[in-house]
Amino acid sequence: MAEILVLVDHADGVVRKPALELLTLARRIGEPSAVVLGAGPAATDIAAKAAEYGAAKVYTADGAEFTDQLVVPKVDALTQIATAANAGAVLVTSSGEGKEIAARVALRLGSGIITDAVDLEAGTDGSPVATQSVFAASFQVKSKVSHGTPVITVKPNSTTPEAAPAAGTVETASVEFTGNAATVTARTPRVSSGRPELTEAAIVVSGGRGVGAAEGFAVVEDLADALGAAVGASRAAVDAGWYPHTNQVGQTGKQVSPQLYVAAGISGAIQHRAGMQTSKTIVAINKDPEAPIFELVDYGVVGDLFTVLPQLTTEVKTRKG
Repeated sequence: MAEILVLVDHADGVVRKPALELLTLARRIGEPSAVVLGAGPAATDIAAKAAEYGAAKVYTADGAEFTDQLVVPKVDALTQIATAANAGAVLVTSSGEGKEIAARVALRLGSGIITDAVDLEAGTDGSPVATQSVFAASFQVKSKVSHGTPVITVKPNSTTPEAAPAAGTVETASVEFTGNAATVTARTPRVSSGRPELTEAAIVVSGGRGVGAAEGFAVVEDLADALGAAVGASRAAVDAGWYPHTNQVGQTGKQVSPQLYVAAGISGAIQHRAGMQTSKTIVAINKDPEAPIFELVDYGVVGDLFTVLPQLTTEVKTRKG
């Protein structure tokens, strides 16, 4: 079986859920090998977690370059490991940084790249076939790379991580850094909201123009906290200054694919739909029965979000005990 490299995304010594999803998908197209970069002392625990989810081999590399410089050191390492291993494919999480790494790796390998895949399978010739949502998520297409080692980025929440213990043999990779990378000169920790990362959350509750003002997001946040969800916002809401741009869901914002997406006071313009249409279950609350959002929902409530959301929040809290 071809060796499928998975770049393991981690933070504070913990493997992030999308990396476990990649390892699960990698088993469909070959034999997964994890690549753990810049993890320091946590590399051992991260390697063990990768092995738990199917990594037959774990390549590790460390160095100040991974923390002091942006993107390029990871590109150096992943490219050199992929070349040495004659990898059958390289899988990376479809985040902003992930897609930049993937693009640079594909260029260096002289290969094709597929971004924002939502599923993977082996083709008739054994090569990876990716499913993508295209044209503002109006269609699904199957794509494959026709030249070189396929480099594929996969959206978070594209599959459910499934444990499949493997050997997880650790190999330390020697990386020749090319330099010429942007250098980090200072860091300011992001203030944690206590909520899940928007693109990785299993549940997202979003507010739109219908919330009326920044204060209106309080009912959206209350429901999100009751559900253990992330908070999203439409472009209209963030452009009005009611919620941070980092929480925008849409074609020009973040694309999400949670198990449950709740849209409150969002009309459903194509720009917003492009960012959430691949959600597994969609619920909308809107006073306008003709709102376009109702065309794609699984469940719709015609009503005032300031009446519906508090009732829903109370019910959720009651059922959770």
